[in-house]
Amino acid sequence: MNKKICVISNLCLLLWFALDMVGMSIDGHVLVTRSYAEDGVFFLIFLALFIWYIFKDKIGKYLLTGWLSMWFITQFLSHWYFTIFGPSEGKINYFADTIKLILSPDIYIPDLYHILLHILILVSLINMITYCFISRKLKTVQQHERNQGHDVK
Repeated sequence: MNKKICVISNLCLLLWFALDMVGMSIDGHVLVTRSYAEDGVFFLIFLALFIWYIFKDKIGKYLLTGWLSMWFITQFLSHWYFTIFGPSEGKINYFADTIKLILSPDIYIPDLYHILLHILILVSLINMITYCFISRKLKTVQQHERNQGHDVK
C-alpha cells in the first residue's frame, strides 16, 4: 500500500462530500441537498486534515485515520443504526425526496448519496489503516530480514 492510493481514495471522498456543500439533483430527483450549514465544519476539518496528510505525512496520516474512524462511526450512528434498530419514521420523512437504491415504506434505508459516502469513507479508512499500520509493520519486518541477511555475510 502506498501513499498514492490513499490520496486517490481520500480525494474521491472529498469530491463526493463536496456535493453535500453545494447540493445536486439529477433529472429533478435530489441526490443530496445543500447542507453547508449543517456539514460545513466537517467538510473543512476533513479538507484541512487531508491537506495536512499530503504535506506532513508522519503525523497527518494518523490524524486523518482518526478523523475517518470518527466520521464513519458518526455516519453509522446517524444512518445505519436506524436501519438496524429503528425507529426510522423521522429519517424516512427527512430523506423522502432523495434518490433511493432500495425503497422501503417501513424501514429507513440510506439514500444513494449516503450509501456511496459511507463506502468511500470506509475505503479511505481501510486504505489509511493499511498504509499507517500494516505497511509500516511490513517495512519493519523487511528491514529486519535485510539486516539479518547482511549480518550473515
